[in-house]
Amino acid sequence: MSVWTRISEALSALTKGESLTEVFDRLRTPPERSVAFAIAVIALGAKMAKADGQVTRDEVTAFRDVFQIARKDEVGAARVFNMARTDVAGYQDYARQIARMFAADPDALLDLMEGLFHIALADGFYHPSENEFLEDVSQIFGLPGAQFRALRARFVPDAHPDPYAVLGVTPDMDPAEMRKIWRALVRATHPDAMIARGVPEEAIRLAEKRMIDINRAWDEINAARV
Repeated sequence: MSVWTRISEALSALTKGESLTEVFDRLRTPPERSVAFAIAVIALGAKMAKADGQVTRDEVTAFRDVFQIARKDEVGAARVFNMARTDVAGYQDYARQIARMFAADPDALLDLMEGLFHIALADGFYHPSENEFLEDVSQIFGLPGAQFRALRARFVPDAHPDPYAVLGVTPDMDPAEMRKIWRALVRATHPDAMIARGVPEEAIRLAEKRMIDINRAWDEINAARV
């Protein structure tokens, strides 16, 4: 059974009256946990894509950067996206259930937020409604404000990213503590660590950009201290 079939079956259960809690409770353990992560990205991404009033081709295509879709799975993937887009459940409901599922694994929630930022910026414009959506989801996830600002600094192309914001540190922080935070971010971005968190393998491609951004920020901070 393909992952898209399993995702479709889970979303079908929602349309037949099963609650989000019941669906996600069945998906708490590997390998189905990765299905839950996929549903979270697709459902929240589909709802966020409408936050600015329209769903563009670029935003739909952005899902391909998170999930590598084989030709034979394209119909199933499109069905999943459309189901998520038209589902009556509000995005807050999905966000709360995902927050509960990954309560002991905040890194997985950070991975999910990264995927949503990628989709939001797919059309080259960061709409204020998308910012409100993402900030609300981030708060529901219980992510610190510094982490949300770090993600926004990396993804939103309105200015050169502040390297301190990217790492979630401050200029007056002890250099040794900064280095500790940088190394922790690098470890969390390692593919093995992401797979262990139940992130779909396809989503790990997003970590390549994260690693580049993290190391560039660290290099800029070090260069400024010389």
